[in-house]
Amino acid sequence: MSNLPGGDSAATTARLADADLPPDIPGEDTEAQRAAASKEAADTVIQAFGGVRGMIDMTLPGLVFIVAFNVTHQVATAAWSALGLSALFVVVRLFKRETIQHAFSGVFGVAIGAWISMKTGKAENFYLPGLLYSVGYCLALAISALARWPLIGVMLGPITGEMFTWRKQNPGRLAAYTKATWAWVLIMGVKPVILFPLYFTGNVNLLGWMKVALGIPPMLLAMYVTWQILLKAPPPIKAQIDEE
Repeated sequence: MSNLPGGDSAATTARLADADLPPDIPGEDTEAQRAAASKEAADTVIQAFGGVRGMIDMTLPGLVFIVAFNVTHQVATAAWSALGLSALFVVVRLFKRETIQHAFSGVFGVAIGAWISMKTGKAENFYLPGLLYSVGYCLALAISALARWPLIGVMLGPITGEMFTWRKQNPGRLAAYTKATWAWVLIMGVKPVILFPLYFTGNVNLLGWMKVALGIPPMLLAMYVTWQILLKAPPPIKAQIDEE
């Protein structure tokens, strides 16, 4: 008997999930297989967001900026230092033949912040693009959850191999992805709520150090909460790819 909500739809989902499992497995082993599949899918959370390395790539340039600004009191010097570090991260990843997605997105954001801060001569503007991005990201997450296209599912689906089967065939995972997406809205929304008032005070030091402090911990918390949610979700239904 299926433990998924939705009556006949849930039963259909359970049968589809069983179809992805090896045949002739006793009931207890089947449950263990499903639990293992759910854990494997949950573990993709770290991969999707670049892991700790990806978070470091996006956090250290901000730290370098505030340190360089305190030492030199020159916006341009601090901006170029942060941009140089971001570019170095991209080069290192290319040299190691690693994905540059997160490092490249980091250097892009740093470049915009560096340009704005040098153009205006205001050090706090280095952090403005990141603040606006945080607000836009939270809005996008909320809208996607309301539209029943939760961004966490959109991001993880291709990695787990389920693509978008969770939307129609696996209501339990749709519910889990929606719940995880709202968790990201709440957790990541803390950053702009705290940092925007600091930005408007013009206190560059406090803004910079708080930006660094709120870089990795909230994301780690959001990833952990998502991982816990997906551990309890039904296993993914692998998408069937038509072969011609």
